[in-house]
Amino acid sequence: MGHTPLDRITPSIAPKVIQMAKTLVASLAALVAAAISPLVFADSEKLAGVLAAQPEAVQARYAHRHPQETLEFFGIEPGMTVVEVLPGRSGWYTKILLPYLGPEGKVVGADYPLEAWAAVYDNEEFLASRKTWPTDWPAQAMDWTGEDGASVDAFTLGALPEAMQESADAFLLIRAMHNLNRAAEDGAHLKAAIADAWNALKPGGVVGIVQHESPEERTDAWANGANGYLKRSYVMGLMEAAGFELAAESDINANDKDQPTEEDIVWRLPPRYAGVDQDDSEGRAARDAIGESNRMTLKFVKPAS
Repeated sequence: MGHTPLDRITPSIAPKVIQMAKTLVASLAALVAAAISPLVFADSEKLAGVLAAQPEAVQARYAHRHPQETLEFFGIEPGMTVVEVLPGRSGWYTKILLPYLGPEGKVVGADYPLEAWAAVYDNEEFLASRKTWPTDWPAQAMDWTGEDGASVDAFTLGALPEAMQESADAFLLIRAMHNLNRAAEDGAHLKAAIADAWNALKPGGVVGIVQHESPEERTDAWANGANGYLKRSYVMGLMEAAGFELAAESDINANDKDQPTEEDIVWRLPPRYAGVDQDDSEGRAARDAIGESNRMTLKFVKPAS
C-alpha cells in the first residue's frame, strides 16, 4: 500500500497527523541533544554552599584558587568518583570535595611514589611516613567527612590497584605535576601518573589540570618543574601522547602579572614568599602586587571509544 498524501487526509484528521509529526521531530531532537551534551553538569548551588561553609583561612585563598569556577569547568558533579593527586596533609580541596560529592561519591587520594618524594624532599621521617600513606590517609580523611560526605580510598601513583581500573569519573592534578616531572630526568614519574590517569578513568572520564605555567620562551632546563613551572606545550604534549584529547582550556587561574625570569622560582610568590624575611613589609608588598602564580587550567578527556 502506498503512502497517503497529506492533501488527501480528511480535514478532521490532518491536524492530528501534523501534530504527531511535530511531536516526533521534537522527541528526536531532544534525544540528539542529550547524546551530544556533556554527561554531567556541576551543581553550582550545592558547591557554593560547601565553599561558604569552609573556614575563613580556606576562603581567603578563593581569590587565587577559584575553586567554584575550577571544579565547574572540570564538570565535577555530586556522586562522582574523583581521584585527587597529592591531597596533602591539610586536605584543602579534599575538604571541599567530600561534602560536595556526597554519600554517593568517592574521593580517592593518590600520593607520589616514594622514589619521587626522595628525589625532591630530603627528610627521613617524612619519607618513612609515605610507606603507610595509602592506609593512613583514608583514616585521616574519614575525620573530615560525615554522614553526608563521600567515601574515601587511596593509592600510590605507579601502583594503581586492579580494582580501581576504569572506576573514576575524574582525575585531578592540581599544582601536582612539577615535582613529579623534576623527580626524574625524563619525567618518568609524571608519565607514570598520566598512565595511571588513563587506567583509572572510565571511558569519557576527565583529567583536570591546574599547573604553574612557564612562559614558552624560557629554556626547557629551567621549566622542568624544579622551579615550580612547566610549559603548557610540554604538558599538552604528554597528555596527547598518552591518548587524551584536549576538551577545553581556561584562564580561570591565569595571572599575567606573574612573569618569571630564569632567576625566579614560583615559591617567591604568596603564600610562601621565599627569599623575603617575614618582617620585610616592602618586599612582601611587592610580591603581593604580583599575586599568586600564573596557572594553566586544562581539561582533557579519555575518549569514549
